[in-house]
Amino acid sequence: MLAGRKGKLRMKIDVIIPVYKPEKRFLELISRLEKQTLKPNRIIIMNTEEKYFEALLYGTDFAREHPNAEVHHLSKWEFNHGGTRNDGAARSTGDIFVCMTQDALPADNRLLEELTAALSAEEDIAVSYARQLPEKDSGEIEKYTRQFNYPEESRIKGKEDLPILGIKTFFCSNVCAAWRRDKYLELGGFVKRTIFNEDMIYAGTIVKKGGKIAYCADAQVVHSHNYSALEQFHRNFDLAVSQTMHPEIFGGIRSESEGIRLVKKSLSYCIRIGKPWLMIQVVTQSAGKLLGYKLGQRYERLPEKVILACTMNRKFWEKEENL
Repeated sequence: MLAGRKGKLRMKIDVIIPVYKPEKRFLELISRLEKQTLKPNRIIIMNTEEKYFEALLYGTDFAREHPNAEVHHLSKWEFNHGGTRNDGAARSTGDIFVCMTQDALPADNRLLEELTAALSAEEDIAVSYARQLPEKDSGEIEKYTRQFNYPEESRIKGKEDLPILGIKTFFCSNVCAAWRRDKYLELGGFVKRTIFNEDMIYAGTIVKKGGKIAYCADAQVVHSHNYSALEQFHRNFDLAVSQTMHPEIFGGIRSESEGIRLVKKSLSYCIRIGKPWLMIQVVTQSAGKLLGYKLGQRYERLPEKVILACTMNRKFWEKEENL
């Protein structure tokens, strides 16, 4: 149980990982989790499509080699960003459960210790999330974006930050985030069905109910993507859809000023490092983000064919109740 607010926090921790078509990097993730200074009690793997998981493990004895890992298979129709994590949380018996993605690697063996320690800082802190470091092969713009979104300084965010941070107050990522189970149960957990962004939707609920979010810069995972402008378009379309579907959280909250600030700083960064030609990449990617976001905000007015062309999650829309 959560104890010793003034001393070291004693707790039982489970890790929940939704998985789809895993590669060898996933096995490295499991190995690094098992080497943590604060070891997880259980690693709960929510795998979509059993055949892909079995293909990765062919010729191995995964169950024997990783006795604290348990695998639960589901079909692609059963998967949902919020609902699947809720299913994992329901299987957890930990005081805290940590959500991760299959492509995030702990940067060191202190990730879980640093991440969960933040939850003892204040009674009102319901979630803490890790700093994401870029891959070695990341492009310059992606490296700068990671630095912008995940700075070196830790921070605790609450309702009082909304006038300054706007929607960034709710920013929290299930790429690697630790959730207090008692608060999770109290507030109802992740929205059961969402196209994307289940972490920020729930984090927004926490803040609006008077709770706090901790960003832990000393808890670090290696995770980044070299998205093209088109991929940014699809991603931001779904992001805007998720926010528009939840006006009780995002309605009336400033959402675009932080994006404008990132564009300006990224352009300045290109000049500062002596690579002005990268400004073209910043402009094209930013245009993709903005166009996708604006269309996503207006998804209710769009024909079904346009929605399916814009989204990166077609399965979500193929359920009749969402069209």
